[in-house]
Amino acid sequence: MKINEVAKLTGVTVRTLHYYDEIGLLSPSKTTEAGYRLYNEEKLALLQQILFFRELDFPLNQIKEIMTNPAFESKDALKNHKALLIKKRERLEKLIKLVEKTMKGGIDMSFKEFDMTEIEKIKNQYAAEVKEKWGNTSEYAQCEKKTSNYGKAEWKKISKTSDSIFKEFAENMNKSADNPDVQGLVKRWQDFISENFYKCTNEILQGLGQMYVADTRFKENIDKYADGLAGFISKAIEIYCK
Repeated sequence: MKINEVAKLTGVTVRTLHYYDEIGLLSPSKTTEAGYRLYNEEKLALLQQILFFRELDFPLNQIKEIMTNPAFESKDALKNHKALLIKKRERLEKLIKLVEKTMKGGIDMSFKEFDMTEIEKIKNQYAAEVKEKWGNTSEYAQCEKKTSNYGKAEWKKISKTSDSIFKEFAENMNKSADNPDVQGLVKRWQDFISENFYKCTNEILQGLGQMYVADTRFKENIDKYADGLAGFISKAIEIYCK
């Protein structure tokens, strides 16, 4: 599905979808030679998750951290989304009944239908649960603190730098994973993460390397630079960390 079709289907503007790609939140499944961005069903499902989180007023940087966390379970998230939507539906049904009564000439000075207390309570509960389940690490706290003030310019710079590093990895795939040039790129990647997100120790880096091939979202995003690149980087990281 082309980006303009996705925009029409979801109500998310093309500009917003471009921005999601810039900050690494949602990339197209494929970009054609003509420059058309295409989105498959998996990407649309991810967009749906993003929109659910936006309903809960989560900032984009937190949504990105949550959804790229290996511990993230979409089914658990959907259960919570459903609970919130049911409460919103109940509130809307009460408001509709109040409007219908007023249209018929009835006088009802009730304001309880406008009450958002229950919905806000669920939103706050869910926000706390998400942080407890997927964000209860010092790295998450560091990342949240560092990225909270990032604007579009900062995210664009970060995206450009990461894009450059991955392209260099792709250009060096003709070399062995233990080649000094490749190992130097691993060090650059580790420093890049530490500088922009959280202190990336060798232990954390090793876990990331494993995730690059185990998580299809990461694998697809990295392999768009070159077929098999995720596996190559994962192997290079394993060697570097040992």
